[in-house]
Amino acid sequence: MTTSFASLGLSPSLVNRLENIGFVTPTKIQSLAIPQILSGHDVVGQSQTGTGKTAAYSLPIIELIDRANKQVQALILTPTRELAQQVAEFLQDVIGDEKIYVLTVYGGQSIERQIRWLEKGVHIVVGTPGRIIDLLNRGNLRLHCLRYVVLDEADEMLSMGFIDDVKQILSQTPPSRQTTCFSATMPKEIQQLVQDFLRNPVYVTGDQPQTTPSQIEQYVYFVPRGWTKTKALLPILEIEDPQSGIIFVRTKKTASQLTARLQEAGLSVDEYHGDLSQAQRERLIQRWREGKIQLVVATDIAARGLDVSDLSHVFNFDLPDNTETYIHRIGRTGRAGKEGKAVSLVEASERRLLRQIEHRLNKTLKVASIPTRAQVENKRMQKLMAQVKDTLAGERLASFLPLVKELQGEYEPTAIAAAALQLLYDRDCPSWLQEDWEVPPSLPPKPSLKGNFRKPKRSVSSL
Repeated sequence: MTTSFASLGLSPSLVNRLENIGFVTPTKIQSLAIPQILSGHDVVGQSQTGTGKTAAYSLPIIELIDRANKQVQALILTPTRELAQQVAEFLQDVIGDEKIYVLTVYGGQSIERQIRWLEKGVHIVVGTPGRIIDLLNRGNLRLHCLRYVVLDEADEMLSMGFIDDVKQILSQTPPSRQTTCFSATMPKEIQQLVQDFLRNPVYVTGDQPQTTPSQIEQYVYFVPRGWTKTKALLPILEIEDPQSGIIFVRTKKTASQLTARLQEAGLSVDEYHGDLSQAQRERLIQRWREGKIQLVVATDIAARGLDVSDLSHVFNFDLPDNTETYIHRIGRTGRAGKEGKAVSLVEASERRLLRQIEHRLNKTLKVASIPTRAQVENKRMQKLMAQVKDTLAGERLASFLPLVKELQGEYEPTAIAAAALQLLYDRDCPSWLQEDWEVPPSLPPKPSLKGNFRKPKRSVSSL
């Protein structure tokens, strides 16, 4: 099996950019697919998410794009807006400062803005089938220069009712296009699609999906209605008190916003993303390994460059789109036989994703309650007591005894000690804990996993 990206036929400059964002050794699906796509073959890849399929089709496209021609040359179809965002973010991370322009299109986003970008000229369009068809029907998305088409998670597009849209889009693309289709499973409808629209495709298969290590405790916190995820996360972090951990988010924007909010709350946290230089990445990882940083906020793509053992916690601030990514995330803790904990925050709109993950794992994740103010304050009191005990065993205590003796003339020793503790507690008390907040009553129990599992039908919100 190939052990380097350079040996796959990628240019040295692209290999260097990959190394800068933590991609050093190709996965099985990348080793098999990249040379075939670079050679001009249509490719069908059967691979679970989390095995590196995004890089498998993206890297050849980046390598082969004609930079001088600002027409749409590559079209990547995804079943969900979340996956479209993740694919586009990966492309941007790898492209760096190169003049290759990527546009993400999906429902719920301003179509006028997307049209303006198309008029300016873009090389790669990543989007959901519904919005792609809207732009085609309006005449704003023109595919006369299209050279590459990717169907990402084709079986998911089938299950969500997009297969006819996909066929309609493919029928409007040039016959000379090169087509790549990735699918975790190969139902007969996808096999027929491949037969109808791909030319003598090469079939490649990725690694088998992982399983969750048994030593990882997995918990779900349902975000109360009217709360933000950040509001729910803060008391959870207080109670969990992670020694070290990763907080996974979907986008770099969320990573920056969450990092800023957690730093304001006094937490030792930093963000890790594709915009950091190699030197900045190495410094951050070194500080993390030395225990100078408690938490790192990262996207799935950026986290590839994070290799830190002994993680006590993994937090899913945003649930991933699929179980394989979930397994890959939480597998960063609980290594080498050690125990670890995986904590997921789930809003009402993410219940479907949670049910899919539980169905694939064949288990119901434990539901925990958002910590109350009393629980948080009790935890902080315990930490304060531990600090006091450490101080009592220290050498600097004697220098403060004269002050205590002076105060004893007016106050009882217990009152003096209590006042000193109050000063310490109030000084370190975060602003969010000083605000008025109450945890709503617990949500009703989730439905059992027993019975048939049906994926949702297509809806306008999923376009």
